[in-house]
Order: sequence, then structure tokens, then C-alpha cells
Amino acid sequence: MALELQSVSRVVKGQVHIQPTTLTLEKGTMNVLLGPTLSGKTSLMRVMAGLDVPTSGKVMWHGQDVTGQRVQDRKVAMVYQQFINYPAMSVYDNIASPLRLMGKSAAEIDRAVKSTAEMLKLTPMLGRKPLELSGGQQQRCALARALVKEAGLVLLDEPLANLDYKLREELRAEIPRIFEASGAIFVYATTEPEEALLLGGNTATLWEGRVTQFGPTTQVYRKPADATTARVFSDPPMNFIDCRKVGGRISFGDALTAPAEGALAGLPDGAYRAGFRANHLHLNAHSGTALELTCTLGVTEITGSETFLHLTHDGQRWVGLVHGVHDLTPGANISVWLDPAHVYLFDPAGQLVAPAPYAEAA
Repeated sequence: MALELQSVSRVVKGQVHIQPTTLTLEKGTMNVLLGPTLSGKTSLMRVMAGLDVPTSGKVMWHGQDVTGQRVQDRKVAMVYQQFINYPAMSVYDNIASPLRLMGKSAAEIDRAVKSTAEMLKLTPMLGRKPLELSGGQQQRCALARALVKEAGLVLLDEPLANLDYKLREELRAEIPRIFEASGAIFVYATTEPEEALLLGGNTATLWEGRVTQFGPTTQVYRKPADATTARVFSDPPMNFIDCRKVGGRISFGDALTAPAEGALAGLPDGAYRAGFRANHLHLNAHSGTALELTCTLGVTEITGSETFLHLTHDGQRWVGLVHGVHDLTPGANISVWLDPAHVYLFDPAGQLVAPAPYAEAA
């Protein structure tokens, strides 16, 4: 029992929205579509829902070809970034509205509405109008209306993007619980790597309409298949530095080298790109093997308990994320430290050839 995309593509007025994509989503799974704006997340969801017909390929639902089937004829529910409720109706009637359209009896509707409201902690609000609710409660009402249909496929298109931080955190914690209770295939689109990690399940990373990798979320994060996936699944995007392997050493410039150990030892000599995430740069040496990199500081951004450092090293721009509040001088040369255990190695084509040793151990 699954949703299958078989070589699905979507081209609109000569513009490629989805490159040929093959993907299988199993029943009872949480699946995150992670990518920047215009990477193809919404286009892919619209094809899954039946709102758009793919230019090529097939959409299979439980082994049946539903490529040309109308969205009204599918058991699909969709919740958008802009939560949509009927303002003149009570919360109860909002949740009940799809069941009434389906011709369910009053008793069936009452049971379904009350059980769904209980799951989403909306029971005390059933008599209120949506505009009498907080933003998070309004979004839960929209979710309840989607879930009450008992749809086999629930599509959530950046549903928390317009909520404030506290409400986002509240609903992020609740959605996995809601998902487990429903047993449907959930597809959740987001631009935020942190959100993908919090939701768990599986993640498909997207870049320019192409799925670059799909698999268990922590696996995709720890072992990105290529530099593009690593960039998408890092916030800020992954930093890169050119390097070269010669014998038993990896050189990062003229005088900076590290031993080629573990997976690196068996690599052929030659040019590579090393990648590392912002939080793996430090302002002091955290280990005896840490590499000292001299950078020029652009600006700092203090977020409260952490500081973002915008750096330039040999013409390459990096972002570091360090703990604490640091009052540093823009334009100054500073040293940052990088532990080789957190370095990924990619070949000149961008394919991963050696994951970070810490990722192998995780």
C-alpha cells in the first residue's frame, strides 16, 4: 500500500518545475520534502494530490494508475501555508464540512469530529468561530478538517511558516503524534533542515526540481550523497574548501595538512572539496587535531546564546556558528578551528567519497 511516482516530470510553458522523479512513499510513513523556495516542493505535492497532471510519467496509488484522476476522486487532504477556515462557521462545523459533502450521517459526523478534535486538543473550542482562536488553534482547525476525511494521503505545504516561534515549536512537537494516530502517508514540505530533523521519518532533498536524495532523515543528514544535498540539508548552507590528498595527508593550502585516516586513507591521490557545517567551526581548538584557519571577519549576528560569524577564507565565504555572545571587530583577521572528524570529502563532480568520521560512528 503506497504512493508511487514513476519517472514523473512537470514542465510549464517551457520551464521545468519537476525533473523526472521516481519516489515510493509507504503507508504509515512521515515524508519530508526539504528544499529552498522554488526547488519544486509544492509542484511535486500538487502532482501527488492530482491538482496537476504530470507532463510525463505515472502516479500510482495502491498499485492503480491515478495519473489522470481528479483530486475530488482521491482520498487526499492538503493543508497550506495560509491556513484556510470558514470564518462564519464554528470550529465544529469547519471540521464537519468535508464529511457533510461526503454524505455521512449525523451520528458518524459527530463521532468523527469529536475524536479528531480530541486528538488535536480542540474540544473546548468546538463552539467558537475561527477568528476567536489563536494562530496555532486556527492551524489545528485546518489540520483537523484535513484529517477527519480519513485520507490515505495528507499533504502539508509549509503549514507552520506563518506562525510565530512559540506556536511553531508547539505544533512541530504535536505533528509526529498526530501522524502516528492517523496511519496515513504524510508529506510535509519545509525549507528548514531543523524542522526535517525534528519531524524524523524520511526526507527527500530537492534542488531545482530534482530529488537529490531520499531516505531516513538522519541518514540523509549524516551521509549526504553529494555536495548539493549537503548544502540543502545544512542551515546555514555547508561551507566548502578545496583540498588535495597526497599519500597519507590531506592538504588545505600550502602549510595546513591533516592525516588521511579511516575512509580517507583508501582514496586515490588528487583534488577534492571538503565540506563542513557552520557549527563545526570554533574560536578555539577543541581537539589536538583541530586545524587552524585564518579568516577575515565580515559581520557577526548575535542570536542570544549563539553568534553567527560571516567569514572569508582565500576568497571563499563561510558562515560559522559559535556558542556565546562574541564582540568581534568586523574586518579583522581571526583564527577559527575545525576538527577533521567533522569534514566530508566530495570529488570534483560533487559526489560524496568519504563521510565525516563522526557521521560514520553515529
